[in-house]
Amino acid sequence: MSDLATAAPGQTLGSAVAHVAAEAATVPRTRVRREPAPYSSPYLAGVGVGIVLLLAFVLMGRGLGASGAFSSVVAAAVETAAPTHAAGNAFYTQYLGNGGASPLEDWLVFEIIGVVIGGLASGLLTGRVRWTTEHGPAITSRRRLANAFVGGTVMGIGAKLARGCTSGLGLTGGATLSVGSWLFIIAAFAGAYAAAPLLRKAWR
Repeated sequence: MSDLATAAPGQTLGSAVAHVAAEAATVPRTRVRREPAPYSSPYLAGVGVGIVLLLAFVLMGRGLGASGAFSSVVAAAVETAAPTHAAGNAFYTQYLGNGGASPLEDWLVFEIIGVVIGGLASGLLTGRVRWTTEHGPAITSRRRLANAFVGGTVMGIGAKLARGCTSGLGLTGGATLSVGSWLFIIAAFAGAYAAAPLLRKAWR
Protein backbone atom coordinates (compact mmCIF):
# COMPACT_ATOMS: atom_id res chain seq x y z
CA MET A 1 0.00 0.00 0.00
CA SER A 2 1.13 3.58 -0.61
CA ASP A 3 2.15 6.06 2.05
CA LEU A 4 -1.08 7.95 1.43
CA ALA A 5 -3.16 4.90 2.28
CA THR A 6 -1.17 4.14 5.43
CA ALA A 7 -1.46 7.43 7.24
CA ALA A 8 -0.53 7.31 10.91
CA PRO A 9 -3.36 7.10 13.48
CA GLY A 10 -4.82 10.51 14.07
CA GLN A 11 -3.26 11.87 10.87
CA THR A 12 -5.68 13.14 8.27
CA LEU A 13 -5.37 12.31 4.61
CA GLY A 14 -4.64 15.97 3.82
CA SER A 15 -1.74 16.14 6.27
CA ALA A 16 -0.37 12.85 4.89
CA VAL A 17 -0.42 14.28 1.37
CA ALA A 18 1.35 17.42 2.56
CA HIS A 19 3.99 15.28 4.33
CA VAL A 20 4.68 13.23 1.21
CA ALA A 21 4.87 16.40 -0.95
CA ALA A 22 7.36 17.94 1.48
CA GLU A 23 9.56 14.85 1.33
CA ALA A 24 9.42 14.81 -2.47
CA ALA A 25 10.48 18.45 -2.57
CA THR A 26 13.65 17.68 -0.59
CA VAL A 27 14.76 14.89 -2.95
CA PRO A 28 17.41 16.23 -5.38
CA ARG A 29 16.30 16.11 -9.00
CA THR A 30 18.68 14.67 -11.56
CA ARG A 31 18.37 16.22 -14.99
CA VAL A 32 18.57 13.56 -17.65
CA ARG A 33 20.50 14.84 -20.64
CA ARG A 34 18.93 14.03 -23.97
CA GLU A 35 21.10 12.00 -26.30
CA PRO A 36 21.68 13.89 -29.57
CA ALA A 37 20.08 12.47 -32.67
CA PRO A 38 22.41 10.96 -35.29
CA TYR A 39 23.60 13.12 -38.16
CA SER A 40 21.72 12.99 -41.44
CA SER A 41 23.08 11.03 -44.36
CA PRO A 42 25.51 13.20 -46.39
CA TYR A 43 23.94 11.88 -49.58
CA LEU A 44 20.47 12.92 -48.43
CA ALA A 45 21.82 16.30 -47.32
CA GLY A 46 23.46 16.75 -50.73
CA VAL A 47 20.16 16.13 -52.49
CA GLY A 48 18.54 18.65 -50.16
CA VAL A 49 21.14 21.30 -50.99
CA GLY A 50 20.54 20.67 -54.69
CA ILE A 51 16.80 21.16 -54.27
CA VAL A 52 17.34 24.38 -52.30
CA LEU A 53 19.71 25.66 -54.99
CA LEU A 54 17.14 24.90 -57.70
CA LEU A 55 14.40 26.67 -55.74
CA ALA A 56 16.67 29.69 -55.25
CA PHE A 57 17.11 29.97 -59.02
CA VAL A 58 13.37 29.55 -59.66
CA LEU A 59 12.01 31.77 -56.89
CA MET A 60 14.74 34.40 -56.43
CA GLY A 61 16.33 34.43 -59.87
CA ARG A 62 19.82 33.77 -58.46
CA GLY A 63 21.70 31.01 -56.67
CA LEU A 64 23.13 30.56 -53.20
CA GLY A 65 26.11 32.32 -51.65
CA ALA A 66 27.68 33.33 -48.37
CA SER A 67 30.71 35.61 -48.61
CA GLY A 68 28.71 38.23 -50.52
CA ALA A 69 26.44 38.67 -47.50
CA PHE A 70 29.38 39.58 -45.27
CA SER A 71 30.70 41.96 -47.92
CA SER A 72 27.29 43.68 -47.98
CA VAL A 73 27.33 44.05 -44.19
CA VAL A 74 30.87 45.51 -44.27
CA ALA A 75 29.91 47.92 -47.06
CA ALA A 76 26.87 49.10 -45.09
CA ALA A 77 29.00 49.60 -41.96
CA VAL A 78 31.66 51.59 -43.84
CA GLU A 79 28.98 53.71 -45.52
CA THR A 80 27.54 54.54 -42.12
CA ALA A 81 30.90 55.35 -40.52
CA ALA A 82 32.62 57.02 -43.48
CA PRO A 83 30.20 57.71 -46.35
CA THR A 84 32.72 59.75 -48.38
CA HIS A 85 35.30 56.97 -48.27
CA ALA A 86 32.70 54.35 -49.18
CA ALA A 87 31.46 56.40 -52.15
CA GLY A 88 34.99 56.78 -53.52
CA ASN A 89 35.98 53.13 -53.12
CA ALA A 90 35.36 50.82 -56.09
CA PHE A 91 34.94 47.76 -53.88
CA TYR A 92 32.23 49.29 -51.70
CA THR A 93 30.35 50.97 -54.54
CA GLN A 94 29.60 47.63 -56.20
CA TYR A 95 27.58 46.75 -53.09
CA LEU A 96 26.17 50.22 -52.43
CA GLY A 97 24.87 50.68 -55.98
CA ASN A 98 23.28 54.02 -56.75
CA GLY A 99 22.25 54.57 -53.15
CA GLY A 100 18.63 53.66 -53.74
CA ALA A 101 18.63 50.56 -51.56
CA SER A 102 20.66 49.50 -48.56
CA PRO A 103 23.15 46.66 -49.12
CA LEU A 104 21.55 45.01 -46.09
CA GLU A 105 18.48 44.38 -48.28
CA ASP A 106 20.48 42.06 -50.51
CA TRP A 107 19.13 38.54 -50.99
CA LEU A 108 22.27 36.91 -49.58
CA VAL A 109 21.93 38.77 -46.27
CA PHE A 110 18.48 37.32 -45.71
CA GLU A 111 19.71 33.93 -46.87
CA ILE A 112 22.46 33.89 -44.22
CA ILE A 113 19.96 34.97 -41.55
CA GLY A 114 17.80 32.03 -42.60
CA VAL A 115 20.80 29.70 -42.43
CA VAL A 116 21.50 30.76 -38.84
CA ILE A 117 17.85 30.36 -37.80
CA GLY A 118 17.56 27.02 -39.59
CA GLY A 119 20.78 25.71 -38.07
CA LEU A 120 19.65 26.71 -34.57
CA ALA A 121 16.25 25.09 -35.08
CA SER A 122 17.91 21.90 -36.33
CA GLY A 123 20.24 21.82 -33.34
CA LEU A 124 17.36 22.29 -30.90
CA LEU A 125 15.26 19.57 -32.52
CA THR A 126 18.11 17.06 -32.49
CA GLY A 127 19.41 17.93 -29.02
CA ARG A 128 22.80 19.19 -30.23
CA VAL A 129 22.77 22.75 -28.88
CA ARG A 130 25.46 23.00 -26.22
CA TRP A 131 28.46 25.19 -25.41
CA THR A 132 31.50 23.16 -26.36
CA THR A 133 34.66 23.21 -28.46
CA GLU A 134 35.13 20.04 -30.45
CA HIS A 135 38.73 18.95 -30.96
CA GLY A 136 40.93 15.88 -30.78
CA PRO A 137 42.83 14.80 -27.66
CA ALA A 138 46.16 16.03 -29.04
CA ILE A 139 45.33 19.77 -28.89
CA THR A 140 43.63 22.15 -26.46
CA SER A 141 40.44 24.13 -26.96
CA ARG A 142 42.49 27.33 -27.28
CA ARG A 143 44.58 25.80 -30.08
CA ARG A 144 41.44 24.57 -31.81
CA LEU A 145 39.90 28.05 -31.73
CA ALA A 146 43.14 29.57 -33.02
CA ASN A 147 43.17 27.10 -35.91
CA ALA A 148 39.56 27.94 -36.71
CA PHE A 149 40.26 31.67 -36.68
CA VAL A 150 43.31 31.38 -38.94
CA GLY A 151 41.54 28.97 -41.28
CA GLY A 152 38.46 31.17 -41.50
CA THR A 153 40.58 34.23 -42.23
CA VAL A 154 42.46 32.46 -45.02
CA MET A 155 39.18 31.17 -46.48
CA GLY A 156 37.70 34.68 -46.41
CA ILE A 157 40.70 36.13 -48.24
CA GLY A 158 40.58 33.28 -50.74
CA ALA A 159 36.87 33.84 -51.35
CA LYS A 160 37.46 37.48 -52.25
CA LEU A 161 40.43 36.66 -54.49
CA ALA A 162 38.39 33.97 -56.27
CA ARG A 163 35.34 36.28 -56.37
CA GLY A 164 33.21 33.69 -54.62
CA CYS A 165 33.11 31.08 -51.88
CA THR A 166 32.23 27.40 -51.90
CA SER A 167 28.54 28.34 -51.94
CA GLY A 168 28.45 31.06 -54.58
CA LEU A 169 31.37 30.02 -56.76
CA GLY A 170 31.24 26.30 -56.04
CA LEU A 171 27.54 25.41 -55.84
CA THR A 172 25.95 28.18 -57.89
CA GLY A 173 28.75 28.57 -60.41
CA GLY A 174 29.20 24.83 -60.72
CA ALA A 175 25.48 24.39 -61.38
CA THR A 176 25.72 26.85 -64.27
CA LEU A 177 28.76 24.94 -65.65
CA SER A 178 31.10 27.90 -65.22
CA VAL A 179 34.67 26.91 -66.11
CA GLY A 180 36.12 29.14 -63.40
CA SER A 181 33.84 27.55 -60.82
CA TRP A 182 34.90 24.04 -61.72
CA LEU A 183 38.55 25.04 -61.58
CA PHE A 184 37.85 26.50 -58.15
CA ILE A 185 36.20 23.28 -56.97
CA ILE A 186 39.15 21.18 -58.17
CA ALA A 187 41.64 23.53 -56.48
CA ALA A 188 39.62 23.56 -53.25
CA PHE A 189 39.54 19.78 -53.01
CA ALA A 190 43.23 19.51 -53.92
CA GLY A 191 44.14 22.05 -51.25
CA ALA A 192 42.01 20.25 -48.65
CA TYR A 193 43.66 16.90 -49.35
CA ALA A 194 47.12 18.51 -49.26
CA ALA A 195 46.45 20.19 -45.89
CA ALA A 196 44.72 17.17 -44.30
CA PRO A 197 47.95 15.41 -43.13
CA LEU A 198 49.10 18.62 -41.46
CA LEU A 199 45.85 19.20 -39.57
CA ARG A 200 44.86 15.59 -38.88
CA LYS A 201 46.34 15.60 -35.38
CA ALA A 202 43.74 18.20 -34.38
CA TRP A 203 41.17 15.40 -34.45
CA ARG A 204 43.21 12.36 -33.36
